[in-house]
Amino acid sequence: MRAAYLWLARLIAVLVVVQAMTIVFAVSGLFNWITEKGGSLDASVVKSWDDTPPTFTGAIGHLLHVEVGEKLMPALALLLLIVAFFAKVSQGVAIALVLLVLVILQILAGMNADNMPYLGLWHGLNAFLIFGAAMAAAMKAKEVRPVPAA
Repeated sequence: MRAAYLWLARLIAVLVVVQAMTIVFAVSGLFNWITEKGGSLDASVVKSWDDTPPTFTGAIGHLLHVEVGEKLMPALALLLLIVAFFAKVSQGVAIALVLLVLVILQILAGMNADNMPYLGLWHGLNAFLIFGAAMAAAMKAKEVRPVPAA
């Protein structure tokens, strides 16, 4: 179980990097579509985004960011917490619980940032906190356990 804890923590850290990559791909593609291709972004494009997504290069980045962030990350964070109860990692349950709370806060910030743009600042900072917590979990899982004396 310790190995499962380690690899789940590492996977969460890697997915934070993937999240950053996909959203920058989406925003860069959007800016290119507007400045180079003459595209126009207005409320009608945003409202119809889910039913008829835009086709500019990078648009898939937004979809991946949302899907990974809203579905995969919370599932992995919850799974890490469950595994933590059996993995016998020092402070493993506490770190996994903090990580799950950070992921929940990240989802809430992402879902509400269009209504409260300043939440975008928290969303960006919190990504680093999630990465750090995931790396802390992985490092705790790698710690050598003392062998009891005979």
